Amino acid sequence: MQKQLVTWELISKSLRQNIPVMLLYVLESNGSSPGRRGFFMAVNQSGEIAGSIGGGIMEHKFAETAKEQLGHFATSYSIHQQYHDKTVPKNQSGMICSGDQTILLYKLTPESITPVNKIIACLTQHHQGILHLSPLGLQFNTDIQGKPDHVFHMQSELDWYYQEKIGYRDYLYIVGGGHCSLALSALMSKLDFYVHIFEDRPQVHTLLENDTAHEKTIVRDYSQLKIMIPGGEHHYVVIMTVGYRTDDIAIRALMHKSFTYCGILGSAAKIDKVMETYRAEGIDEKILSRLYAPVGIDIGSQTPEEIAVSIAAQIIQVRHLANPAAPLPKSDHKAHPSQ
Repeated sequence: MQKQLVTWELISKSLRQNIPVMLLYVLESNGSSPGRRGFFMAVNQSGEIAGSIGGGIMEHKFAETAKEQLGHFATSYSIHQQYHDKTVPKNQSGMICSGDQTILLYKLTPESITPVNKIIACLTQHHQGILHLSPLGLQFNTDIQGKPDHVFHMQSELDWYYQEKIGYRDYLYIVGGGHCSLALSALMSKLDFYVHIFEDRPQVHTLLENDTAHEKTIVRDYSQLKIMIPGGEHHYVVIMTVGYRTDDIAIRALMHKSFTYCGILGSAAKIDKVMETYRAEGIDEKILSRLYAPVGIDIGSQTPEEIAVSIAAQIIQVRHLANPAAPLPKSDHKAHPSQ
């Protein structure tokens, strides 16, 4: 969310200083478009830029167009269809990656300062809200109950609206605060995950050093996780405690909950032994098959940072799958000694 905050803060600063500013927003995207729906950036008349709508020559072109439109008093907004294919007869983006995207250029008015500041407050406080864009202006509210993640309707350039749920959607619960947890927190916090760490050792130095996790909770016993970590869509769990016994307590506390992803750090030999124990106890195979164990994609990772990359890659893969419960290739890396 930090990149989003930087963009909204540039908009807020521009509006406060009476510097004309343009919001560029990807309303829709298809295929291999480099700018995905929800990507956005800001350009002000002083030449300051923040955010991205996909990069490359297309982004440069629209940044320049935004600067030009800021100089025209009558321009309020314009909507542009862009095709990343040089064989199409018109609206070529100049890129050849295929796909298309619909881009809004919206000149913000001084009245937008109130909703923009509400957005900044929402993101700063790690809350969620609904952004509305339409010919009537930019609006924002925090009533997200029952609202879809995205809605885009367009009959014409005079009859359209865009609605998007912004703020943290995906929550990562890391059980264990060791070296791998420290590395994974740093990486996942940059991927728009709200990161919450649970640890039963209050003074472990890697937990104290961790300044990228959004929340850190000390537990008396990992069995408490049964009531502390909620199941649900967009909830991800990685279990990486200091050893086998504490892993087992955490797994038993959480295995019956429904998560988008639940992974366990450890060698293949360790995981086989754990699973053998659970099967001997008669635990349903359907429950065990939902666990990503060993956690991560097999890239031969050894260091905490490499292990974090392998886990992050698998989580991203799951996040974008239509069926997150589908099994993926397992890794065979060993737990770091400090875990």
